[in-house]
Amino acid sequence: QVQLVESGGGLVQPGGSLRLSCAASGSFFSINAMGWYRQAPGNQRELVATMTRGGITSYVDSVKGRFTISRDNAKNTVYLQMNSLKPEDTAVYYCYADIRRSSYSLTEIRYWGQGTQVTVSS
Repeated sequence: QVQLVESGGGLVQPGGSLRLSCAASGSFFSINAMGWYRQAPGNQRELVATMTRGGITSYVDSVKGRFTISRDNAKNTVYLQMNSLKPEDTAVYYCYADIRRSSYSLTEIRYWGQGTQVTVSS
């Protein structure tokens, strides 16, 4: 059983900062990519940031220069530091991890966190 547990969401004023965390636990062989999506009411889920195990990152254009993704492979944890938050960043944020369950198979399965609400409002 693999679980991803998120923390760190909340209410913040425009211009403020939040840090999201997502920790993977359970039985597995390795984790490749980890990252964050978000979904605002009425919108499709949007990929916000992703990071490979080797440290290669990518971001959606709207968050470049404001958000930073990082991870601690020893702790199986990915973080999203969000600065200069804007009302349009308001959404439920979901982390994901592409996990290889066994050393005998190269198959990766994508697991999801439960989602954490981020609200940017004055």
